Amino acid sequence: MNGPHDLGGQMGFGPVAPEQDEPYFHAEWEKRALGVTLTAGAMGAWNIDESRHARESLHPADYYASSYYEIWIKALETLLKRHNFVTENDLEAGDAVDPAATPKRVLKAENVPAVLARGGPCDRPVEGLARFSVGQRVRTKNFHPTGHTRLPRYARGKEGVIDAVRDGFVFPDSNAPGRGENPQRVYTVVFSGGELWGEGADPTLEVSIDAWESYLEPA
Repeated sequence: MNGPHDLGGQMGFGPVAPEQDEPYFHAEWEKRALGVTLTAGAMGAWNIDESRHARESLHPADYYASSYYEIWIKALETLLKRHNFVTENDLEAGDAVDPAATPKRVLKAENVPAVLARGGPCDRPVEGLARFSVGQRVRTKNFHPTGHTRLPRYARGKEGVIDAVRDGFVFPDSNAPGRGENPQRVYTVVFSGGELWGEGADPTLEVSIDAWESYLEPA
């Protein structure tokens, strides 16, 4: 979706200024925000792509006014309400006052290290040969979905070269709305700065993205 999160190439937001020796957390509450979000995700009611889309779907004014973990918590509230774990009455009361859905599983403290170590692998087997090969020129499709996609707006309708053929991975565009994992092969595609940014772009610049097969067509 063309939401507030998709800022590649957008002007007016100032330079990117990485913080030197940036800490993992800037405040104590951020640790709890991370813990609560991961624990809620472990209940099994939604997947990582649905959670990403929940963050992207925040109103732009709210998104830009929020810090990183504030975005996480606001999206988590959306997910918990959507899947009937909390209600507006609960949130207003600051306590559980309405009946709630039963989670598929509960992450206990003693299991956290093993669960985090295992992660959530999204690689999946795919049948058939790769449609594209290394060195082949391809063009990304130009589409503007209302749902989740991992093809950034700045790289749509652009011509590039396949740099690597990857394995199969869950297709986020269908996984986010619950239409199944539908795994596809992924390709690393390299674009020139001029192709992406046009006249005046740095001629030495190259940008690579990982693109699912259905994002691409022969150039």
